[in-house]
Amino acid sequence: MAEKGPGRRGEQEAASTGSSWTTTPSKPASTGEVVQPSMGRTTVAALVVQKIAAIATLEVTGVAALGAGIARAFGALRERIPGASASQTTGVAVEVGERQAAIDLAITAEYGVAQVEVARMVRRNVIKAVQRMTGLEVVAVNITVEDVRLPEDGEQTQVTRVE
Repeated sequence: MAEKGPGRRGEQEAASTGSSWTTTPSKPASTGEVVQPSMGRTTVAALVVQKIAAIATLEVTGVAALGAGIARAFGALRERIPGASASQTTGVAVEVGERQAAIDLAITAEYGVAQVEVARMVRRNVIKAVQRMTGLEVVAVNITVEDVRLPEDGEQTQVTRVE
């Protein structure tokens, strides 16, 4: 009985071309693997993808912060605890497979910016950064604008209707 699937054919092709051929079993969603059988394996942790996505998001003009008010408040409390560090990935959730990643972002936008345009720029910047730095294909970047940062009291310009 002949074997079905790419397994046998792939082994024959590898033997005829002199290259090594392997398949890797499915891994948990916490890491992404870039497989180069002859040179070894590189694994990218989900935390790495989170940090790259967070920094790429904050680089975009019009993004005030990651996360909504409550998440930022917990982050501020965490900073005050001795020995604890602030989470740089608040508002970023990722799913990382062997070759692909999906990213969910919760952002606070600046008041007055076109939020659809900011989301488009964030999506483009995050995809570019994650793919360039990790080699993973980004299949989705879902963005939720959870809050709008209003100008501070000193920044507001008072507009009156009657002079």
